[in-house]
Amino acid sequence: MSDSTVSATVHGEAHAQNPALLHHFATEEQQRDASNLGMWIFLATEVMFFGGLFCAYLIYRGWYFDDFAAASTSIDALLGGTNTAVLICSSLTVVLAIWAAQTSRRGMLLSMLVLTMIFGMAFLGIKGKEYKDKFDEHHVPGASFSFDHVAIPSHPDQYANPRHAEIFFALYFIMTGLHALHMIIGLGIFTWLLWMAWKRRFTPEYHTPLEIGGLYWHFVDIIWIYLFPLLYLIDRHQ
Repeated sequence: MSDSTVSATVHGEAHAQNPALLHHFATEEQQRDASNLGMWIFLATEVMFFGGLFCAYLIYRGWYFDDFAAASTSIDALLGGTNTAVLICSSLTVVLAIWAAQTSRRGMLLSMLVLTMIFGMAFLGIKGKEYKDKFDEHHVPGASFSFDHVAIPSHPDQYANPRHAEIFFALYFIMTGLHALHMIIGLGIFTWLLWMAWKRRFTPEYHTPLEIGGLYWHFVDIIWIYLFPLLYLIDRHQ
């Protein structure tokens, strides 16, 4: 029997034992490595994307330091801190979900996935409250924007420049809005993972989609860990 025939036989047996193994992969390990590599490449492009926004924020903050400080302190840090705690809890439930799949604990797996989605929806609900507050205060950039007679924290006798404060809020809504969009996409991913778990598709040997989904969720959490101090806390000491 030739080497190619033996290879084809082994390939066929591997696929017969695991229906989740795609036809163009020879083994589960090869499929998992390819999935992880693809996700890390995707996350690298996301880092460059958000990195540009962080650079823009830091440049404008350097130019309009006092005005950005006045605008930053007008954001509700308590709501932002609550959202930070919610996301940290969601990262924990993601890790527990993967561990449950690895140890064949189906009930725990389903529970942790549902909890992760609840935390995600709670985050978006709190973010919606923040956006409504900013809308009511006329802090949304546009024709109705207003930031008059707001004192600069380090110079209480001086008022912030509304035009410069509007740039801060534009960056605030762009950065947090894109982060919220990633959260919504993450909820869609976890809805699919929950359906897969309900169908008993995950086993201790095959749970790659959970690991890939977990990487995405952790990345979104890490982005928020940088956004929270940069937008909410950095000027609170003044």
